Amino acid sequence: MKKTCFTILLCFAWGLSSYAQTIQQTLTLREDNVEEILNAMTIEEKVSLLVGGLGSLVPGAAGYTREIERLGIPMTVLADGPAGLRIQPKREGTDQTFYCTGFPTSTLLASSWDPELVETVTTAMGNEVLEYGVDVLLAPGMNLHRNPLCGRNFEYYSEDPLLSGKMAAAYVRGIQKNGVGTSVKHFAANNQETNRLENDARISNRALRELYLKNFEIAIKEGKPWTVMSSYNKLNGEYTQQKHGLLTTVLRDEWGFDGIVMTDWGVKDGTVKSAKAGNDLMEPGRQVEIDRLLAAVNEGTISQEELDRNVRRMLQYIVKTPHFKGYKFSNKPDLKAHAVVARKAAEESIILLRNECNTLPLKGSEKVALYGLTSVDFFGIGTGSGEVNTKHIVNMQEAMTEAGFTLDENLAEFYRTCYATQSATEKMEGSAIDKRHRSEPLISVKAIERQAKDNDVAVVVLGRIAGEGADRAVKDDFELTSIERELLQNISMSYHKAGKKVVVVLNIVGVIETASWKHLVDAIVLPWAPGQEGAHAVADILKGKVNPSGKLPMTFPINYMDMPSSKNFPYYWDMTKGRKGERPNVDYTDYAEGIWVGYRYFQTNNVEVSYPFGYGLSYTTFSYSKPKVKADKDGFVATITVTNTGKVAGREVVELYVATPSGGLEKPSRELKAFAKTKLLAPGESETLTMKVSAYELASFNEEHSAWETAAGTYEVLFGSSVSDIRCTATCKMKARSWEVHDVLGNPKE
Repeated sequence: MKKTCFTILLCFAWGLSSYAQTIQQTLTLREDNVEEILNAMTIEEKVSLLVGGLGSLVPGAAGYTREIERLGIPMTVLADGPAGLRIQPKREGTDQTFYCTGFPTSTLLASSWDPELVETVTTAMGNEVLEYGVDVLLAPGMNLHRNPLCGRNFEYYSEDPLLSGKMAAAYVRGIQKNGVGTSVKHFAANNQETNRLENDARISNRALRELYLKNFEIAIKEGKPWTVMSSYNKLNGEYTQQKHGLLTTVLRDEWGFDGIVMTDWGVKDGTVKSAKAGNDLMEPGRQVEIDRLLAAVNEGTISQEELDRNVRRMLQYIVKTPHFKGYKFSNKPDLKAHAVVARKAAEESIILLRNECNTLPLKGSEKVALYGLTSVDFFGIGTGSGEVNTKHIVNMQEAMTEAGFTLDENLAEFYRTCYATQSATEKMEGSAIDKRHRSEPLISVKAIERQAKDNDVAVVVLGRIAGEGADRAVKDDFELTSIERELLQNISMSYHKAGKKVVVVLNIVGVIETASWKHLVDAIVLPWAPGQEGAHAVADILKGKVNPSGKLPMTFPINYMDMPSSKNFPYYWDMTKGRKGERPNVDYTDYAEGIWVGYRYFQTNNVEVSYPFGYGLSYTTFSYSKPKVKADKDGFVATITVTNTGKVAGREVVELYVATPSGGLEKPSRELKAFAKTKLLAPGESETLTMKVSAYELASFNEEHSAWETAAGTYEVLFGSSVSDIRCTATCKMKARSWEVHDVLGNPKE
C-alpha cells in the first residue's frame, strides 16, 4: 500500500512538473498579460531588456531592443531622424532600393506656424517608418534655439517654447497615427554640440521651467509620445540621464508621461544610477551595462521593485509596436505621394524676408542668371543623424528650369564645372566634400556686367550646412565670407546699373547675419533646408505660383554678440583658458542670460534687430479687426477677424502676445501665448480666428516658492503679425492662481 501511494505521489509530482513546464513553454507576451510575463522572467532576462542590442532587421537603423524568444518578446527597431527616416538605401542580395523621403527640416516646419500642416507631413513620414519595418522614429528634436551657432538648430524648431512645443506635439501625433512611436529629444538643455557628451548646462530653475522644459512639457501632454530620449549633457552638475528629479519627478509625476525613457546613443558609466533615475533603456547597448545591472541587483543597489518598474514599462512599450503585432511591412511606401507632401509643406513654410518695390513675384518667363555653388548642390537637409538617404534632392537649376525660367546656360555650366572640380579634388585627396566650408568661385566684374546685360534678373543662392557633433562659427558661417560679400556687391552694382533686380535665396540651416548686406539686394527668400523638393517650392514662390506665408520662428540679430547667450557660448571664449583649469562654455556653460532669450530680450530692451521674431512678408496685405477677449473659468478666449486687403490670395499667421500686469516677478514686455493661421483667403475675404489661453499658460515660475504663479490684474492681449508689428489690442482681467511643483532640478553653481 505504501509503495502504491508513493507511486501515485511520484506520478502526481511528475504531472505537476510537466504541467508547469508546458505552461512555461507556452507562456507568451500578450497585451493583457504583462504582469504574468514580468513574473515569469529571470533576472538575466529582465536586465537584458533594459539594454539595447545588435540587430540586422533594418540595415542602417540606429538601434534595437533585445529579443527574449522564450517568452515571445520580439526585437524592436529604432531609427533616426527628424526630417525623415534614416536607413541604408541599398542592401546586399537585392536590386531593390530603400530610399526615404527627405521632408523639410524642423526649423522650416516651424516657420509654417501651422500644426495641421506639420501633422500632415509627419503622417506621411510615419507611413515610411511603418512600411520599412521600424517601430520608433528617434524624433522630434526640440531643444530651443538659445544661440544661432548651435550645430543642430535645423533639427529643432524655435527660440520660443510655445511654438516649439506645439510643432513637436503635432509632429508626434502625425507619426504615431501610423501605429509607430516617436522619441522626443534631447531631454534636456542640449543647446550646444561642443563637448555635448560632458558639458554641464548651469541653468536657473526659472529659465528651465519657463523655457528649456516648457516646450517638452507641451509636447508630452499634447502629443503623448511613446518614448523620450535623455540627453548626453549634465544639468546643474548631474547627467540628465541620471537625474531622478528630471526623468521621474518632473517628466512622470508632474507631466504624466507613461512611456519609456531611453538614453542618447552612448551611455555613461553610471548605468545603475540611470536605471534608478528612470532611464528604462540603455542604447545602443553593451555587455558592460548588463553586467553592471546584474551586479546591482545581486548587491541590492537596485531593488526588485525598481527593476520591475523599468521592465514593466519596456513590456508595455513593446506590445504597442508593429513588430510585436506581426505587421507585414511592405518595404514599398508611396514615395511619389510623399514627395508631393514634402513640396507642399515647403511651399507653405518658406519666408519672404525682403521685397523692395514688389520685385517678387517674377513673371516666370525671365532669363535668369543663377549664382552660387548651392544652386547646383542644394541643401535639402542637414548632416549627422538628421540626414536622410533620399534618391535625389532637387537643385535650383533643375527647379528654375522646370518652373519655366530660362537660365543663363554659360553661368549654369560654370557652376556645375566648379562643383564637379571641387568634388573630384576632394575625392582624390581621400576626403568627403566639406560642405561646411564651401569655396565659392570668384567671378570678375566684367563677367558680371556682361551677364547683367544678357539676363533679366539675378538670383543668388547662398548656402550654409551644419549638423550633429559640431557648432557653427561666426566668421565665414554666421557672417558672409569675403567672396560672398564681394559677389553680392558686384552683382548688385552691375544689375542695378542695368536697371535690373537682384534676389537672394538663403538655403541655410541656421540664422546668419543679414543687416550689413540686405540693402544691396531687392528681395530675400528664406527656405532654410526645405527637403528634397524644396527647390521646386522656392521656384514656385519666385514666380508667384505660391504666395509665401511663413514667419520667422526666431530672431535675426544685427550682430552675433547682440544675442545675450553669445557671451556664454563656445565661440566667445578662448577654449584653452579658464579659471581653475576649466574651459568656460566647454566643460560648463552658464546660462547667465536666464529667461532673456531671443525676442524676450530684444523686445523688452528695445534692441534693434535685422528681422524680428514672427516676421514674414506676403504678396498681399491683411487687416486685423474686431479684437475680442473673454475671460472664462480657465483663462480667456481671444478672437480676431483677418481680411485679405490685397489683390492675390494668401494666408496670414496671427500671433497672440500677452503683457502681464506690473508688479511681482520681472517679466518680458510680451510673450507668445497662442497663434493661428488663416485658410487661403481670396482678395476681400475674411476669417475670424479663435485662440484659447489658460491661466496656467499665463503663469511665470517663482523660484522662491517653487510654483507657477498667474498674477492678478489686467492683462494686455496683443494681436500681431510679428512680435514688433502689433495690429490690435484688448484687455482681460485675471484672478491670482498658483501651482506648486517639486524643487528637484538643482541650481547652477556660482
